[in-house]
Amino acid sequence: MLLRTALFLSLLAVPLGARAATPVEGVWLNPSGSVAVRTGSCGPGLCGRVVWASGQAKADAQDSGIASLIGTELLQDYRPEGRIWRGTVFVPDMGRRFDSRIEPLSADRLKISGCILGGFFCRSQVWTRIAQVPA
Repeated sequence: MLLRTALFLSLLAVPLGARAATPVEGVWLNPSGSVAVRTGSCGPGLCGRVVWASGQAKADAQDSGIASLIGTELLQDYRPEGRIWRGTVFVPDMGRRFDSRIEPLSADRLKISGCILGGFFCRSQVWTRIAQVPA
């Protein structure tokens, strides 16, 4: 009984965020395999920055005025609403931000949607978790 009580009290001492990562934290590859984003805690929310991009993705971003795609924050200020996360997605080749939502489909797949007109029109992609950043 004493051991269970000590274990329970030790869990209370650890902040919730330190106990387990959210299912949306990790490194994710877009469907075309051209961009990898690392998601994680960012202040009180969740964000995601580009950690790898193909040559073509970098060139497309430069054509849109983005000097360096690596390090660009694509996923901004997401907050959980049940199992859905809401925030803003930045689309570098368009140079625009859109209202967005992230929906975990499984441990290794996320559906990321960008929407306009209050969510009336949305475009979605399914991103896949990867173990490491591509070389």
